[in-house]
Amino acid sequence: MINKLKKIFSRKNIISIDEFKRIELRVAKVLKAEKVKGSNNLLKLEVDLGEKRQIIAGIAKNYQAEELIGREIIIVANLKSKPLFGLESKGMLLAASDSNGPVLLMPDKEVPPGSKIT
Repeated sequence: MINKLKKIFSRKNIISIDEFKRIELRVAKVLKAEKVKGSNNLLKLEVDLGEKRQIIAGIAKNYQAEELIGREIIIVANLKSKPLFGLESKGMLLAASDSNGPVLLMPDKEVPPGSKIT
């Protein structure tokens, strides 16, 4: 375990504050959610980020689509879009990971969609 932690916090993983500032972390409210056909792990989310966006997330084994509607999540808003299972994903949600899989990161109280994480 100690070796694993040393690797995670090694100098090669350190970024400058300027590099970190380039990442746009924002709050998004989930408007719609559904399983991606043909995948056991992917959900298609429509989120409100001050604008509507589609995000494809690998959380279907740990979250039911219906339980996500109305929840606020944290996303990386300025990632280059990427096709997954023929669907365009315009962002990435943030989650911690434990032995059971992903755990969504969420604000502890409601904030407006699109709020910047600082």
